[in-house]
Amino acid sequence: MDEIKDEVKDVELPSQKELERELNEYLARKYGPRVRVVSASLLEPHKKTKDKGINTQKILTKINFDLKPQDLIAYLDQYVVKQDQAKAILATKICTHFNRIRYWLTHRQHTWSRIHYIKNNILMIGPTGVGKTFIIKLIADKLGVPFVKGDATKFSETGYVGGDVEDLVRELVRQANNDIDLAQFGIIYIDEIDKIAASGNIIGPDVSRTGVQRALLKPMEETEVDLKTPFDPISQLEAIEQYRRTGKRPKKMINTRHILFIMSGAFNHLDEIIMKRLNQQGIGFGAKVTSKSSVHTYLPHVKAEDLVEYGFESEFIGRLPVIAVFEPLEKEDLYQILKNPNSVVINAKRQDFRAYGIDLVFEDEALRLLAEKATLEGTGARGLVSVLEKTLLPFEQVLPSTDIKRLVVTKEVVMDPQAKLKEVLSGKLEICSEEFYSKAKEAEKDYVKETIERRGEALARQYGLSLTKRRIELIMNAFEEFDYDMDYAFKKLAELIKELELFVETYFDETGLKCRFTEDAIDYLLEQSVLNQKDLLTLCHHMIQNLEFGLKLVMERTGQSEFKITSEAFKDPDAFVRVLIQRSYYDPEGEENA
Repeated sequence: MDEIKDEVKDVELPSQKELERELNEYLARKYGPRVRVVSASLLEPHKKTKDKGINTQKILTKINFDLKPQDLIAYLDQYVVKQDQAKAILATKICTHFNRIRYWLTHRQHTWSRIHYIKNNILMIGPTGVGKTFIIKLIADKLGVPFVKGDATKFSETGYVGGDVEDLVRELVRQANNDIDLAQFGIIYIDEIDKIAASGNIIGPDVSRTGVQRALLKPMEETEVDLKTPFDPISQLEAIEQYRRTGKRPKKMINTRHILFIMSGAFNHLDEIIMKRLNQQGIGFGAKVTSKSSVHTYLPHVKAEDLVEYGFESEFIGRLPVIAVFEPLEKEDLYQILKNPNSVVINAKRQDFRAYGIDLVFEDEALRLLAEKATLEGTGARGLVSVLEKTLLPFEQVLPSTDIKRLVVTKEVVMDPQAKLKEVLSGKLEICSEEFYSKAKEAEKDYVKETIERRGEALARQYGLSLTKRRIELIMNAFEEFDYDMDYAFKKLAELIKELELFVETYFDETGLKCRFTEDAIDYLLEQSVLNQKDLLTLCHHMIQNLEFGLKLVMERTGQSEFKITSEAFKDPDAFVRVLIQRSYYDPEGEENA
């Protein structure tokens, strides 16, 4: 018996799956395929999946669900010129989309989760260079959601860059650092969607275009996407290795239910279809209008039937219930883009020159001329980048090899860059002089200040920031430190003030001293931190140490533990402490000190 037991011990026991397979093979031979052993795990699928739910708290922390439409519009107004109607539509529907997700996350165990879900997928219509891509990137950054851009011209019925339409969903997971939970609430943006519209033929490329539209239907609504693609050899090798080690074939899936799809395109000649329909109906127009100079005014009247006539499947258009129409940009609009303190075009060029230690500033007349030249390019805001590069490339090439550290871009520089560069190299350094630069820089600061005063209240309200004159001056003087970004400046100041509040609480816990900083004291600390590029908490700790001995002495003598700290306390701590101590002798009851 002992020998038999030893033999049994040496036998490797089969796994549960191997036992099930052997038993099922035996039962199939004896009773046919209708009799099988069913694993207990198969009988309780809901119990398993319930434990693998979305990490609600993590998602609520990472995504800015609290954003309201008016707040998002105010944010977009800082960067995007014109497009008021489009900004209002996008801000409202995208905020609603994500606030509805927040509601779903906090109530998904209830019956509401079983209601049929209709997504606010968006179609943007407008010419090139009006800010369609830019505005969606801004919104994604503000919300804190992963963002992926695809090009509809690279789609085919069989795939997208060697894979399939679902590769965009997989890319969204990569953009979320493989956080599947976060990726399920991302934004997929597909540009040039008008290029997959069929033209009415039933042969040739139109068949493929219709196929692409149909391939997008399920992801746009709701489907499960396998993150491992059969076209990816690395994924397949990983799956094989995992199966070899565990004997399991787990699938990583992502659901597209809450992924927002945004499509955009120029839609050339769509206005003609709309104009034809409106003129035939005669609604609100009276006489027929056929002027080519005003056809763009028809686009805001677009309907689903116009897009179907343009070449889209009705099912496809039905999944894009929100339409935002962008206006073409005129010369004045391009000038305002350049003049904007948050101008991505101008600030990117500043950074190019700053990389060589050269400070760049633009005169107003130069910006107007750049806008005029960009208008002739006919590519909207993209023309600004092209014109600016042509103008400053000669200076960017040569000045880093000189001792010149400043450059004022004047109207003459824009008119003939090469001639002006020759003047500079020959010794005529007026546009590089400190006096000339300072004058142009002051004019620029004045405009920044005016813009802060105009937009500041909305930003201050959004970040819960009290806007004082000194804080306006601080943002104006430290605009460079704030990366030429007004929204970031307000956000940063609000964060710094919260750090001060936390410092006060921590200091009270450690010492029993409660220090209430006055507004002017807070402004003083902000100025010292930002303008001198010093860590605020380190600065605050150092300054309060200069007061600590005197504050503790007063507390021991009078019992007073709460003190109002003004900016004078930081500027001359000895004098401030001396006054406190003197008052404590005259007023041993310890009234609050000013």
